[in-house]
Amino acid sequence: MARISGIDLPKNKRGIIGLTYIFGIGKTTSNEILTKAGIDINKRVSDWTDDEIANIRQVMAEYKVEGQLRSEVQMNIKRLMDIGCYRGIRHRKGLPVRGQRTRTNSRTRKGRRKTVAGKKKVAAKK
Repeated sequence: MARISGIDLPKNKRGIIGLTYIFGIGKTTSNEILTKAGIDINKRVSDWTDDEIANIRQVMAEYKVEGQLRSEVQMNIKRLMDIGCYRGIRHRKGLPVRGQRTRTNSRTRKGRRKTVAGKKKVAAKK
């Protein structure tokens, strides 16, 4: 099993897909990494040799991935919140940041709130 950047890559996937399991690497970046390392993109992860894995690790040293990238993203969000810009305020309130509508939808950001239908008032007894 190939372990790169603290992630166990799935054995039965092709190399170009297997590398996308690492946070910060998509298909395009995966293609670049494998090309620079001199590995066929269609070769299965289980078929990689130790030398090929070492080449991939060496090429990936140029990229920010996993923990380093996650911390950078969190620091960027914190900076926006600290300076009080519009995007930072939206992050602080837990609302959509990129201009989506909030009248309907946006349940992912706002959370599922229970709606209570108009309750009937009990008639006062005499």
